[in-house]
Amino acid sequence: MQEVSLVIADSNIIVRCGLGSIFSQDTAVHVIGEATNEVNLFELLQSFQPSVVLIDFLSPGFTVETVAQIRANHPKTRVVAITTEQSAHTIVNALKAGVDSYIKKDCDLHEIIDSVKETGSGGKFFCGQILEAIRAESIDLDGLELREFNCEPVAVSPRELEVIRLIAEGYTNVQIAEKLFLSTHTVNTHRKNIMQKLGVNNTAAIVMYAVKTQLVSPNKFLFSHLKPEVG
Repeated sequence: MQEVSLVIADSNIIVRCGLGSIFSQDTAVHVIGEATNEVNLFELLQSFQPSVVLIDFLSPGFTVETVAQIRANHPKTRVVAITTEQSAHTIVNALKAGVDSYIKKDCDLHEIIDSVKETGSGGKFFCGQILEAIRAESIDLDGLELREFNCEPVAVSPRELEVIRLIAEGYTNVQIAEKLFLSTHTVNTHRKNIMQKLGVNNTAAIVMYAVKTQLVSPNKFLFSHLKPEVG
């Protein structure tokens, strides 16, 4: 995986130090700067053009409009929102402004790291808590009217396609985690993301999607019930 260059944007020094410490444990992510306010952030963006900005747009010194400006002026930089609040209003505004991925500050450490890596590789990542809020409020991710500089549809990422294929082949979350070198919590989050994006609510529907998109061969399922005769 190509190294992800990251800027952490949060007015709270404890939060910045904590996130910096988390990413120092992963060689695939390189923190190139920390921003304490919007002015500081755009100076870093202009100088370094990072792959990803991890931002709490609710912290002092930032607003949701900060996200919109990132997308307008630095379209190649992707945005991961990380906040303590997860109200429907906040989520919708963030998505409309151009947030690619959304997690919470109390997420699992591996989930925080995976959100940045997944987003840096071109995917989207929503933690389980954010997905629950989206479902509870019946937010239609595909139906949101995004601003003109962010017209990308919500799509299944390469990592999610890997998870779909393994689910369809009968692997459990634990086995998938072992195969992809992820935490089981992250695999569970991927599964929730997949179900949300595909508009399905069970494993059988995921399997059908895998067959229809030729991720797996239908023969695997047509003949999987047959056992060799003993004789």
